Amino acid sequence: MTSELSDNDRQLHCDLLVLGGGPGGYTAAFRGADLGLSTIIVERGATLGGVCLNVGCIPSKALLHVAAVSDAAADLSSKGVSFGDRAVDLDKLRAWKDSVIAKLTGGLRDLAKGRSVRVVRGTGSFAGPTALRVTGNDGESQTIHFKNAIIAVGSRAVDPFAVFEGVEGADLVREDPRIVDSTGALALPAIPKRLLVVGGGVIGLELATVYAALGAQVDVVEKGERLLAGADPDLVAVWSKHNKKLLRNLWLNTVVSAIKKHPDGLELTFSGQSQEPRVYDLILVAVGRMPNGKAIGAERAGVDVDERGFIDVDSQMCTNVPHIFAVGDIVRGPMLAHKATHQGHVAAEAAAGRRAHFDARVVPEVAYTDPEIAWVGVTEESANQSGRRVRRAVFPWVASGRAWANGRSEGFTKLLVDDVTGRVVGGGIVGTHAGDLIGELALAIEMGCHPEDLAKTIHPHPTLCESIGLAAAVAREGCTELAAKV
Repeated sequence: MTSELSDNDRQLHCDLLVLGGGPGGYTAAFRGADLGLSTIIVERGATLGGVCLNVGCIPSKALLHVAAVSDAAADLSSKGVSFGDRAVDLDKLRAWKDSVIAKLTGGLRDLAKGRSVRVVRGTGSFAGPTALRVTGNDGESQTIHFKNAIIAVGSRAVDPFAVFEGVEGADLVREDPRIVDSTGALALPAIPKRLLVVGGGVIGLELATVYAALGAQVDVVEKGERLLAGADPDLVAVWSKHNKKLLRNLWLNTVVSAIKKHPDGLELTFSGQSQEPRVYDLILVAVGRMPNGKAIGAERAGVDVDERGFIDVDSQMCTNVPHIFAVGDIVRGPMLAHKATHQGHVAAEAAAGRRAHFDARVVPEVAYTDPEIAWVGVTEESANQSGRRVRRAVFPWVASGRAWANGRSEGFTKLLVDDVTGRVVGGGIVGTHAGDLIGELALAIEMGCHPEDLAKTIHPHPTLCESIGLAAAVAREGCTELAAKV
């Protein structure tokens, strides 16, 4: 397999074209190259990694680490260890966050180079079923001809100003720099004294955690009746109780009804729980993301895109055009980097002629708040809605020696066991490092484990991971770490 990749060519040829260099895209490209396909990535950004690495998952987790350490240091005063007053050097913090991103994007650059994967910078749009037109930032264009293509163009944050469409006074604040999406918030333009977060989902609560730790007074407004709608309420309740002091106000079943400029910031009026107008220095709108399927000229390649921008695929991630695949946020399912990565591998292997399929039973989800909330598989809510009978088994962390030693015993580990098969079909964990622990439950579900399999697996003591084995022991009614049932 050969590829014409001269820098002087305006007509390039490859076996595998990957449109988009995010987690799904670069892993697909690297896997394709490992399988012997000449591969080109088309990426409009300056670096590989996509939203997740550059303006999403990684910078947010870097800042959440700072928030967690800062809060832990403050908490130590009650345990006999005190530090000086908290002081934030925003320039230094921003530079450190950017250095984390640079380190990882540099690593991806080296991985691409080591595999002879060419990265073409620019915005790609299909010119036909086997051709992609790429327009660079300098306005120059070139055409790439391919045998197979993988669409991995991801998603974008919902336009903050679109959220306020129809709201009284919204036209007067259009494009106001004090109204930002998650990308703008992660740029750390300043530490606002008063921050409003619109949206009580994962992104909204994570960034609320960051800014509160940096000293902002944070209010959250959510139009629904609960936070983190995908997670079971009992998990979220632990977060809410632990974070009573984190948020100045939390309003559910509430929306912004009016907005106007004020001498001290932006004044918002709400309909719902809060009726009193309030003034904010920064407004973060975090109400979801939209797939980018409408922006790539897919129709010229014959690829079907629905009205929302999603592309339908089969188990090999193949679209309705046999040699064009799609992965990640642009296909239905959770918009998560780890789902995209798994799908990228499948698509690349299918493009290389291998019998690869995306047959994952579950995709774990994590809110990297404090405490973290993680869940996988069937939830109690989804089981109730579908009529599926499940048994819940909970091990509270108040019975965990490691949780007490960490000073964080507020959490718990929950298993859901199918009443008919007796297998573990779901679970959730709330507490510190829940995201690091949920992988064992995902594996248990994928392997069709019974609670006995987990209970009889020796977990190290004292650790938080042993709470999984102990929750399984609860399911077997044989947990000696809890009071006996009478």
